[in-house]
Amino acid sequence: MAIQDKQFEMEWGGRPLVIEAGTLAQQANGSVTVQYGDTMVLATAVCASPRPGIDFFPLTVDFEERMYAAGRIPGSRFVRREGRPSEKGILTARLIDRTIRPLFPKGFMNEVHVVVTTLSADAEIYLDIPGMIGVAAALGISDIPFNGPAMGVKVGYVEGEYILNPTYEQLDIGDLELVLGGSRKGINMIETGARQLSEELVSGAVEFGWKQAEPAFTFIENVIREIGKPKLTSFAEHVIPPEAIGAVEDHAGGRIRKALQQTGKADRDDALNVLRTEVLESLLPQFEDNPSVVREAFEEIAKKQLRALALEEGKRVDGRGTDDIRPLRCQVGFVPRAHGSALFSRGETQAINVTTLGSVGEEKLMDSLGEEESKRFMHHYNFPPYSVGESKPMRGPGRREIGHGALVEKALLPVVPEEEVFPYTIRVVSEILSSNGSTSMASVCGTTLSLMDAGVPITDPVAGISIGLVMDDYEAVGRGDGHYFLLTDIMGIEDHCGDMDFKVAGTRNGITAIQLDLKAEAIPIRLIPEVLERARQARYFILDTMAAVLAEPRPELSEYAPRILTLQIPVDKIGGVIGPGGKMIRAIIERTGAKIDIEDDGMVFIASTDPAGGQEAYDTIQNMVKDVEVGEEYTGKVVRILPFGAFVELLPGKDGLVHISELAWEHVPSVEDVVNIGDEVTVRVKEIDDQGRVNLTRRELLPKPEGYVERPHSPRPPRRSDGPPRGGRSRY
Repeated sequence: MAIQDKQFEMEWGGRPLVIEAGTLAQQANGSVTVQYGDTMVLATAVCASPRPGIDFFPLTVDFEERMYAAGRIPGSRFVRREGRPSEKGILTARLIDRTIRPLFPKGFMNEVHVVVTTLSADAEIYLDIPGMIGVAAALGISDIPFNGPAMGVKVGYVEGEYILNPTYEQLDIGDLELVLGGSRKGINMIETGARQLSEELVSGAVEFGWKQAEPAFTFIENVIREIGKPKLTSFAEHVIPPEAIGAVEDHAGGRIRKALQQTGKADRDDALNVLRTEVLESLLPQFEDNPSVVREAFEEIAKKQLRALALEEGKRVDGRGTDDIRPLRCQVGFVPRAHGSALFSRGETQAINVTTLGSVGEEKLMDSLGEEESKRFMHHYNFPPYSVGESKPMRGPGRREIGHGALVEKALLPVVPEEEVFPYTIRVVSEILSSNGSTSMASVCGTTLSLMDAGVPITDPVAGISIGLVMDDYEAVGRGDGHYFLLTDIMGIEDHCGDMDFKVAGTRNGITAIQLDLKAEAIPIRLIPEVLERARQARYFILDTMAAVLAEPRPELSEYAPRILTLQIPVDKIGGVIGPGGKMIRAIIERTGAKIDIEDDGMVFIASTDPAGGQEAYDTIQNMVKDVEVGEEYTGKVVRILPFGAFVELLPGKDGLVHISELAWEHVPSVEDVVNIGDEVTVRVKEIDDQGRVNLTRRELLPKPEGYVERPHSPRPPRRSDGPPRGGRSRY
């Protein structure tokens, strides 16, 4: 059934929100365009037939940034088209994925592909919220089974006021960027960056944002009601046969619970593997037509047993209390020649974090739809297969690695010093050596220690923790009469079998980052203040442990780190320092080995691992922009000799003339009788004429011979204006 052309409009957050369907991409199961301000996206949803033999939901979300949306031509001179998704595109796709994934029916295994394509990019409005709304509408009006509608909303905090869907400028000057996703049942996704805000302010922002989402929910529901297709009801639902679950429960239910309670991950995995093999062999004759259901039933029973341990007995599989943190271990200076390094372990989760300091010119340029940006603080997260005892190819960072790296970056950014204070490009790499839950939060802690070990003057240490959740019934918990347990510092198996992974990072002053992922459809909003308070207590404990190893940044940089000198020069002197075709600046770099970056405002950054080379580059540039003044004395080299005098280089690129009569008190028959090219002589500036040419004297710095009488001579004829270049002019 084709959807007729239809347009819907509402006012939301002070701007028109327009959804149009039936015009574009009509072969998709569902497609809409969403316009918010001048930002416009096309969102499509397509459902394929189920793939035989899979036991997971194959959902793919792509966010396609098109440079024409911003009136730009992409790529290099050789490839003028979009390539791989940008980092922003990947992170936006993850926001959408995390919001919609929990809302598909359990057991639905058809392949679903969601694509958001940017058509127009407003200079004020981010693309993520229009994209989330577009996907919600496209899925809602399609025939794809979906327990929506979904919704996305963004909250800022500027001068004590919450702002709905803030602009780029408001986010830049504000203290908060909070994105919420979810359905009518509640919130199932949170992504937050904050400048050390209190738990109360962040909780308030969540409540504010979700309240502001109400009219948009109603708007999308009206769209779906008017033009939505009937949902598919005959899809092949993947269900574990009850008889298989019953057989596994009867055969090994108690033993599975006992195996789960092995303290170590390796011991637990070994016990479960042995038991799984025994169950498969024992029940294979009973289910020989479909033996895979026995394995699936085993995993389902293990999940139920872990949840029952928490809900019925208040126990965790490793014996910890619900608010206990696994043993912590911190070590700094772990890598000898690194600029800064730290090893951080929490239980069986372990990360090594290495800081590298570079020059300003090594910052990352961001090629996105917004204004051209640069990033001087970067965090990269690596998750090699050996960290979970697996053997598989390594093909570069995936979406998960990029997402975790961005989360750590977001958590540390509020405490990274401004460029004026610490003019370095900073890169931190977290290598996950062993994974048993919450590796991103281990990376936050390790990155903090690594930065301090490198001598980066961060304003406050940052730590992170992940809070899990097991609840019996969402609606009952939301009402206040349900049963639930919050689990501090979740392990991998608790993340896999539980309902929530709520990551919170911050300092003693407040929250800097949040990331919430849910397997349940939603989290009761009333639990959020409790989660944040539990995370605050855990964060303080971790910060105390970190402080016992390294309480503050080291006072000096590593001997292997470059030293950066800064120099402000007049803007009109930049061209002279660079020289024609970069000749002057290249010569300085080659001679000194320093890296030199010159900003448009005249700020010069000189980076060098050799202090002498850096200082030489500094002195050279300082002299190049220095003005020659009458009466000043200089020691310079003779660079050219003519019959009437010698040219002396006073400063780089600036010469002056010592007339033959100014070389000595006595008569000088020939210039070469006193000086030769390459000689160093000390001279004084005697005069700067109206053409900027510098006249020098040497004799006035020499003792006057006893009885010396000035010989009368004719006045010197004026110099020709078309003569060779002289003082103040570049020789290059």
